[in-house]
Amino acid sequence: MAQKGAANEQGATDGSEAVVGKGRPTPSRKQAEAANARPIVGSRDKAAIKEQRRQQAELRERARVGMMQGDERFLGPRDRGPQRRFVRDYVDARWNVGEMLIPMMLVVLVMTFIPGPVQVISLFVIWAFVGLAVLDAVFLGMRLKRKLAEKFGEDRVQPGYRWYAAMRAFQFRPLRAPKAVVKRGAFPS
Repeated sequence: MAQKGAANEQGATDGSEAVVGKGRPTPSRKQAEAANARPIVGSRDKAAIKEQRRQQAELRERARVGMMQGDERFLGPRDRGPQRRFVRDYVDARWNVGEMLIPMMLVVLVMTFIPGPVQVISLFVIWAFVGLAVLDAVFLGMRLKRKLAEKFGEDRVQPGYRWYAAMRAFQFRPLRAPKAVVKRGAFPS
């Protein structure tokens, strides 16, 4: 082991002269801390802060409008791609039982305050309606599987399209994000 270290020392002295030191004194703690000091809060200039907030609000608004219009640049990873656009357009083109689920639940909620047989009947009605909505979502998933396989190829269908379609089908059409761009009955080809 001693020989190995000795060889390294000889190799180091054989080449050009090594620079000794760094050419300046070691900074004191005070100097080092002063060099690393940064303001905790950025510019305190009120006009600059106001301008920065305005620019950020403008960017957010542009992104929101782009996302609502279905612009691919502004969509999240869940909504991106031609298959997801196809699923959105297919769901938006049809009437979905799930869209009426929340209004139906509100009607049933009011009906449960009426004493007597109306209360019991309303509970059965809502459970039947929930069952219909789930069946509609299942059939939607089956149809979409066939349509996506025809359009994009069976081996290239992205996973998760059924859940994506069902969640979109259960939302009110005006509240969907990205907004519906096709009219009812205008199924994508």
